Amino acid sequence: QVQLVESGGGSVQAGGSLRLSCVASGSMLSTNFMGWYRQAPGKQRELVARITSGGTIYADSVKGRFTISRDNAKKAEYLQMNTLEPEDTAVYYCNVNVEVRSGIWTNYWGRGTQVTVSS
Repeated sequence: QVQLVESGGGSVQAGGSLRLSCVASGSMLSTNFMGWYRQAPGKQRELVARITSGGTIYADSVKGRFTISRDNAKKAEYLQMNTLEPEDTAVYYCNVNVEVRSGIWTNYWGRGTQVTVSS
């Protein structure tokens, strides 16, 4: 019923930019995006950016380079990544809580989109 479609990943040289998109589709009453995560080979999944009622939070490693945004009307969340570095190479995932039925919420992960940054 619910799908999270991620797009925008790819290969880019250091200093380049990419814009990731995560769009929720299917049967749902509402969504609450929980941000973007990434996982590099041999490392644990880490939070990259998240929008909360208290403000926007970024991992220290991406502050000043990445910008997270949201479009609730389109059920989408985006991650603009600028001045990419090889250390940004990872699979990026979006995370969202979906109200699938009245009062019933389920957490979903996107399948992930690969970002590769070369020197």
